[in-house]
Amino acid sequence: MSGTTLAEWLRAQDDTALVALLRARPDLATPPPADTTVLATRIGSRASVARACEDLDTLTLTALEALLVLDADLTPVTKAAVQELFGKTDIGPVLDTLRSRALLWGDDDAISTPPASRDAVNPFPCGLGRSVPRLADADLTALEPDELRVLQTLAAGPPVGQTKDAAHVVSFANAKTPIQKLLARGLLVRRDALTVELPREIGLKVRGDRPLGSIQTTEPPLTTFRRDLSDVDHTGGGEALELSRHVETLLKSWSEDPPAVLRSGGVGVRELRKLAKDLDVDERRAALLVELVVNAGLVADTEGVEPEWVPTTQTDTWMVAAPEHRWATLAQAWLDLPRLPGLIGQRDDRDRLLNPLAPELNRPGAPRDRKRILEALAALAPGTAVTDPDELAAVLAWRAPRRGGRLRDELVRWTVDEGTQVGVLAHNAITAQGRTLLTEGPAAAAKRLGDALPAPVDHVLVQADLTVVAPGRLDPELADEIALVADVESAGSATVYRVREGSVRRAFDAGKSAADLHELFRARSRTPVPQSLTYLIDDAARKHGRLRGGAAGSFLRCDDPVLITEVLSHAAAERLALRKIAPTVVVSPLPLAEVLDGLRAAGFAPAAEGPDGHVLDLRASGRRIAGKGRRRPVQPTTPSDEQLGELVRLVRAGDRAATTTGGARVSVPGHLGAGPSATLALLQRAARDGRSVLVDFVDSHGTAARRVITPHVVGGGVLEGVDVSYGEVRRFPLHRITSAALVEDDRA
Repeated sequence: MSGTTLAEWLRAQDDTALVALLRARPDLATPPPADTTVLATRIGSRASVARACEDLDTLTLTALEALLVLDADLTPVTKAAVQELFGKTDIGPVLDTLRSRALLWGDDDAISTPPASRDAVNPFPCGLGRSVPRLADADLTALEPDELRVLQTLAAGPPVGQTKDAAHVVSFANAKTPIQKLLARGLLVRRDALTVELPREIGLKVRGDRPLGSIQTTEPPLTTFRRDLSDVDHTGGGEALELSRHVETLLKSWSEDPPAVLRSGGVGVRELRKLAKDLDVDERRAALLVELVVNAGLVADTEGVEPEWVPTTQTDTWMVAAPEHRWATLAQAWLDLPRLPGLIGQRDDRDRLLNPLAPELNRPGAPRDRKRILEALAALAPGTAVTDPDELAAVLAWRAPRRGGRLRDELVRWTVDEGTQVGVLAHNAITAQGRTLLTEGPAAAAKRLGDALPAPVDHVLVQADLTVVAPGRLDPELADEIALVADVESAGSATVYRVREGSVRRAFDAGKSAADLHELFRARSRTPVPQSLTYLIDDAARKHGRLRGGAAGSFLRCDDPVLITEVLSHAAAERLALRKIAPTVVVSPLPLAEVLDGLRAAGFAPAAEGPDGHVLDLRASGRRIAGKGRRRPVQPTTPSDEQLGELVRLVRAGDRAATTTGGARVSVPGHLGAGPSATLALLQRAARDGRSVLVDFVDSHGTAARRVITPHVVGGGVLEGVDVSYGEVRRFPLHRITSAALVEDDRA
């Protein structure tokens, strides 16, 4: 049976079919193919076939493998022969899908597939070995049960097995094991000293009425259930706020004490554990936060002699942003993250622990796979949740079994877990802000989250046990004031703070007075301020600031000479190099901040004093380095139908030019301009005869391009003519034209 070649079949397709082909397989269009022959060669390359198979579902891939079982890569086969392998399953639509991607071509009575398909798809299609035609009529009825069991095992796939019984060739009379007997019978093929292979013909006989084995004709069921949409969005909103709070704490912590960059890259185990303890989260969540802040551009490597992970100047902008915009920055950073945080804590091939930010976590395809998983959830009705992420993994594996590699199923579980922590998912369903992030981007998602979050509250509830309850999201000003005077004890939809003597002193150190704190709680608490809180503030205020420090290096002053004496008699006085210069004044050569910290550690409660006698806030603002910008994945540009149509027209023109010139192309000689040239003569002849010319040229940006031109004027270093595709008059400098060929005349 003979059939058309791929190039001939492509030429017979209409422009709409070729545009659809180029859209389904975009790698074929870069660089633009010169003609159909070049396009056909590119279609049949192993790399292009493998790439085209990535989006095929299990049934379509099985159909392609079935074609290889019939050796359609060597000689054309019929649709009926393929259908026979599938039984009652109609494979017409599946073959149409393969044909639209040029993974097969030809009419139903002569179907072919690219020769590279066998290497690109599966060297053992459908789990069957290579063909041994002489075994087509082999008789298996005389086999012993143990021999038949070996054949059944290999027929189930893969068709090769490792065994020491293949080391020596023996006759049937000397064969002792089932493998040796089958080799002696010729029903197994010895590939090397340790490998045997079951021939395709024997595998088909053993499988009987199921020649392709177990075929998954439909995708696995996905069990779902309905969740209240407001519950999903509310839970996701809470996670978004929690994410923002944890990242804020991380940035403040690393501003004061940035972790070192490991020599192999990343963050060390000790630093990760410290961060997890500071945030009161597990190490997996801490690791995810680290990955997010770096990809969001909020933290970067200083790249110095002793590099550290330090917050960037973008941190300050992020800190003052509204909660929904904070979240959108982090959520988009997760969506674009070209890495797999799920690998953190595992070990590589050399048994080395994989740390956060380690180079081994890089996966350029991670954003694409992550988005594909989220889009599958977004395709469900709003509020629809999946019962088990493993079922979702099975569905996605059926839809595209060649995507994701060996971590394909783990990627689904990791994405669901990470998406829940980020607030894109909740209860195994996608949130409204997550759906908006996928379809409209971070700005729209931030607005959607802002609309869904409850309005900030402007009050707190002070309890008798010195806890302060925030019954919702506090407005930014109140949140800062409460965070200054109290420590977070638990977070959630209602945040619980606790007021301690140390937190009150922190507020005093920042310049607050006892009157300021009393007024804060009086004005902002919806419950009566307990007397215990009033006593705590007043007691701390009496102790605070009795010692006053200034720069000498630094000085301490106090109206009470007894307290000065007490300070000087303490062991810390020698370490801080304190020296009394007056009954109520002590000086030190050390910086004021260091002296005050040392005295506080010794149990005293000094305050910093400015030139005007007021309390100074000496808290460090934290280190910052210049931002390096976010790591954004490279988004391939999607050509429009008009652009693809133009490419198809150029391919057609290349075919006509090849027909006219016998496949030759006239190239510009190096002495163009010094005298007559073949190209110049060709262009002048085309202008004289009204013929169209296929011109290759380099534009003003240095980009190679091609156009079909009907020349009007050729001279003065310029080609002027009508661009056939657009009907516009264009001018081309002759020195930019690299080759030209006459296009076959389409006129009647």
